[in-house]
Amino acid sequence: MTGPNIVFICLYFTKGKCQLCKKVCKAGAINYEQEETVRTEKFGAIIVATGLSLFDISKYGEYGGGRYKDVITGLQLERMIDPNGPAGGHLVRPSDGKPAKRVVFVQCVGSRDEVKGMAYCSKVCCMYTAKQAILLKDHFPETQSYVFYIDIRATGKNYEEFILRAQREYGVVYLRGRVSKIHDPGDRLEVFGADTLAGEAVEIDADLVVLASAMVPNPDARELARMLNIPYDGYGFYSEIHPKLRPVESITRGIFLAGACTFPKDIPDSVMMGSAAAAKVCTLFAADELTVEPKLAEVDVDKCVGCYNCVDVCPFEAIQKDTLNGRSVARVIQTLCQGCGNCASTCRSGALDVKGFTDQAIYAQISAPFAADEEEKEDVYAEA
Repeated sequence: MTGPNIVFICLYFTKGKCQLCKKVCKAGAINYEQEETVRTEKFGAIIVATGLSLFDISKYGEYGGGRYKDVITGLQLERMIDPNGPAGGHLVRPSDGKPAKRVVFVQCVGSRDEVKGMAYCSKVCCMYTAKQAILLKDHFPETQSYVFYIDIRATGKNYEEFILRAQREYGVVYLRGRVSKIHDPGDRLEVFGADTLAGEAVEIDADLVVLASAMVPNPDARELARMLNIPYDGYGFYSEIHPKLRPVESITRGIFLAGACTFPKDIPDSVMMGSAAAAKVCTLFAADELTVEPKLAEVDVDKCVGCYNCVDVCPFEAIQKDTLNGRSVARVIQTLCQGCGNCASTCRSGALDVKGFTDQAIYAQISAPFAADEEEKEDVYAEA
């Protein structure tokens, strides 16, 4: 193990003193002199769990994100009310350290917004906002919370009851409508919005505004996907082989997906997905031999003209350029081939086929019903 992750607060690296962590570590895992190295290892499986990141709230200038100190994200509030956090568990205004008594939560900041944000729902915001509002009232009884929302999406077990509990038992006020702008005159934040159910404009003076920012893919997820040959959608979330039947498997054998790398997920869903991925790996390792699907692409080298169109369309990088007796030909790596048939459909010389799905076999299947009809017609004519 190397030194602490945050070296600028480590007394040993900043002042050459302390080393308490080395003294108390019974395993002797602390090594201050260790340097970074690059090692190459071989593994039988990989579970990709990249996590997620938060949408940049500064893109919503009307909310003052990044400009007003008292406009924070839900993650920052979570850290603030943590007893081990920077505020020692106290609910205070970051601008002056005074207690915050009126808190406004704004939902879907960056979510469900095709213009400035993401079109999808981030799934977890409704529930963690209700949880935070309950915690604030429970720990700081003088606190009053307001929640501006578009729609409440509480689809999990007992989730709807949890939202109702926040309203009925803890007095959280839910206002269906968007916030138009947030203004900071100096003493308190002024939140301007609308209550579409009441059909009226709303203005609330708040000590603290909490933005439920959208969940977005990890910034490094695309680069990792290119390294591991994992497809991803337009947002950067990884694509599964099948979202319902094989939700933790990537198109590359031996690489499995877990957590929010495929889409925003809460803790229960992430735990289930991680457990499923681990079970898939255990199943893979438990077998003495690996069973491979027989429907793999194969090249007829006598017909191959070396155009390599198949190399460009193969999503699994299972076709390589090769030479045979001085001729350029394509070669299929059977351990990578998934039998999708893209190469066979694009081969202009007819040199590529998928085992069991050759052109002749397909033509025979198509013509078989018509052949039976012709035989029946011949029998009818013969009887006549």
